[in-house]
Amino acid sequence: MTRQEAYDLAKSRFTNQNLFKHVLAVEAVMRALARHFGEDEERWGLAGLLHDLDYEETKNDPERHTLVTAELLKDYDVDDEIVHAIKAHNNRVPRESLMDKAIYAADPVTGLIVAAALMHPSKKLAGIDVPFILRRFKEKRFAAGANRDQIRSCEEFGLTLEEFLDIALKAMQGISDELGL
Repeated sequence: MTRQEAYDLAKSRFTNQNLFKHVLAVEAVMRALARHFGEDEERWGLAGLLHDLDYEETKNDPERHTLVTAELLKDYDVDDEIVHAIKAHNNRVPRESLMDKAIYAADPVTGLIVAAALMHPSKKLAGIDVPFILRRFKEKRFAAGANRDQIRSCEEFGLTLEEFLDIALKAMQGISDELGL
């Protein structure tokens, strides 16, 4: 599957534009992590772009989340490792590969960073930095849906929280126009 095919498929699956922006953000973070680790950016980016394809249809049935996506992707030429990573981001299968571990941490970090940007006076990603995000990270009620333990799992793949936030923030700043931030 090409990036354009994945983009078109994702765009067609979301009525909520914020969800579409979320998968674009996760794609950007996954590409940046792939670069950092010397991995295949295209494959990692596809995992990020496709990871929540079934979210709107499974949001009230979390037991099915990612499984519907895995079924849907059988009709496309998507590598098994990518499908495994998609399932791993929601604890459907064990996190084994570096890609699995990366997407598990990348998914919630994008929400934390968006929330931090929106509370900044500028309302822009360019207006925030890692120390700003770290201060928000320590506030339990801030962006409560951004699972802190899941974000901290970046240590499982060799990054400190600060390094991970820096990579993720820069990746998202790189697509700030697409994200509207």
